[in-house]
Amino acid sequence: MGRLLFPENASQKQKYVVLWKLDIIFFIPPAMANDNVAVRFNKVSFEYGRDKPILDEASFALRRGSKVTLMGQNGAGKSTILNLITGEMQAHDGSIYVDPDLKIAYAKQVIPRQQLSFTTREFFAACFSGKDYELDRRIEEVLEVVNLKAPGDRLIKDFSGGQQARLLLASALIQDPDILILDEPTNNLDRAGIEHLTQFLIMYDKTCIVISHDADFLNMFTDGVVYLDVFTHKTQQYTGDYYVVVEEIAAQIEKEKRKNAQYEKEIIANKEKANFFANKGGGMRLVAKKMREKAAAMEEAKVDVRREDKAIRDFEIPAQAELGGEVLKISSFKIMHNHELVEKQANISLRKKQHLLIAGPNGIGKSTLIEALATGRAAGASIAEGVKVGYYRQDFSTLNFEDTVHDALAAVMKEENEEFLRSVAAGFLIDKQIINARIGTLSEGQKGLVAFAQLVLLEPGLLILDEPTNHINFRHLPVIAKALDKYAGAMILVSHVPEFVEQIRIDEVLDLEK
Repeated sequence: MGRLLFPENASQKQKYVVLWKLDIIFFIPPAMANDNVAVRFNKVSFEYGRDKPILDEASFALRRGSKVTLMGQNGAGKSTILNLITGEMQAHDGSIYVDPDLKIAYAKQVIPRQQLSFTTREFFAACFSGKDYELDRRIEEVLEVVNLKAPGDRLIKDFSGGQQARLLLASALIQDPDILILDEPTNNLDRAGIEHLTQFLIMYDKTCIVISHDADFLNMFTDGVVYLDVFTHKTQQYTGDYYVVVEEIAAQIEKEKRKNAQYEKEIIANKEKANFFANKGGGMRLVAKKMREKAAAMEEAKVDVRREDKAIRDFEIPAQAELGGEVLKISSFKIMHNHELVEKQANISLRKKQHLLIAGPNGIGKSTLIEALATGRAAGASIAEGVKVGYYRQDFSTLNFEDTVHDALAAVMKEENEEFLRSVAAGFLIDKQIINARIGTLSEGQKGLVAFAQLVLLEPGLLILDEPTNHINFRHLPVIAKALDKYAGAMILVSHVPEFVEQIRIDEVLDLEK
């Protein structure tokens, strides 16, 4: 067996790093066990009640300075892992090591509701541990990093979704962390915002852990992936950029399938031989017994092939049956320009089977406009009488978080039909465990799937969607795009994801900036 040679002046720490990168298992003296490791999970288990396991003996290690993606299906437990790292949650079994010398800052998916009424200064003050006289200078510095102008007296709720995403990142940076945790940081960001964030993370020289469904974004800066399997509740760790890891996972699955196919072929052959020898009687029965034992051993040797994340089933959002004529008329609207509302004239008429895309940069007022349209408060617009509006909000505030999923779905149906309700729910991966859970306990991605299930059961005449790709597993997006493309009612869409919009028929574009 060959030896791995180090230079004579190599330190123990340098040797450890080299061995870790080469994936060599070796004995480490206790004093060196966590050298260069920022976070380590050792056989960690966690569950929400007996019937909802999230982690089962999950093990992985993140070295200092690494940039790692947490990957897994909606509801697999990615945000739970982040909460375990920060100490917000406690493991039920196993051990978690986080270097006590490293400071953690966590930019969550959304700003907590209780902080939406804060001013910008109050929002940053809540997470700043330095001297009060330093606060304004530090706010100015981190806002410059995220490329956002935010007056100190402006309320957080008055910022757009994209601006709030930048505020979340800035609130983490103002803590000067050694471990930066980002949960879906590209949600609501326009293309310029994503490019700015990407460049920042490429240059960032500290430990970074990211959850995102944006594959192109992840591939620009990550050097490893921790994959959380929603079926087995275990983790697997991979080295390499995002696309390399995805290909490696696909190759591994194909290899396991081929190996199992060979085992299956040999199992069938041995069982057939066993039956043949058993019928011969006498000493042949012993041969038959050995054949059956061999077949049983092969059954044991078969690999539990990792199942790919499920995609939701193809679905259709039925349009309101009695729809006819003009559904929506927009004669004027307001946009935000230099922190002031400015009125613009328009001549937009939406009818059945017509789809409108509202475009423009973060902060110009897209979400404000479509919320006013959805609630009937837009002064320069009118919706035809009797038209049912299906409104998908990016913050899911149209959902009552205290309701069960079942109650939320039943509430939008014209008639009670339990079998149909559960059939639609199953198509959106809402199983018997999820359907009786409170909406507030779901992951953001699962809330999005509940919102889409509601739209199917509602049968709206006017569909209004604000960033419907946020939080959603990338495997689901082609299915959702196909359903929106075929939608036969009138539709208004806001989305910053060109690849998603390109799959949907758009009849007219209202660019608020132009």
